[in-house]
Amino acid sequence: DGDVVETPVEAVEEPVEEEKPMDIMSALKEVLKKALIHDSLARGLREAVKALDRQAVLCVLASSCDNDAYKSLVQALCAERSIHLIRVDSGKDLGEWVGLCKYDAEGVARKKVNCSCAVIKDYGEESAGLTFLLDYLKREKSA
Repeated sequence: DGDVVETPVEAVEEPVEEEKPMDIMSALKEVLKKALIHDSLARGLREAVKALDRQAVLCVLASSCDNDAYKSLVQALCAERSIHLIRVDSGKDLGEWVGLCKYDAEGVARKKVNCSCAVIKDYGEESAGLTFLLDYLKREKSA
């Protein structure tokens, strides 16, 4: 007979990763990683100043930077070119986010290098972090 016999298949539930609520630092971290992957990230003063002078969409400055001339130069370039400036607390964290560290076998960051300034020349690809970050920047500009 050409009868088709259907057998019930149990649905296997895949563990769903709960998305933790996005905050500005996690969104910034994601956007920096994407920019690094797409080779559109300038790290350090020399690269950052060249990028701010030519093509830049976002600048990240570490508040832990103790050189006032460094900070005032970056702030002045951002103001002159109307480039968004975001401040982060730690240069070590910024260094890790922009790839200036080594990872051990467990994926834990080791040998973190301090980074006082990073400039994103191009966001790379669309992501939830980028959307959140752009909304944040719009709110900051209008406030």
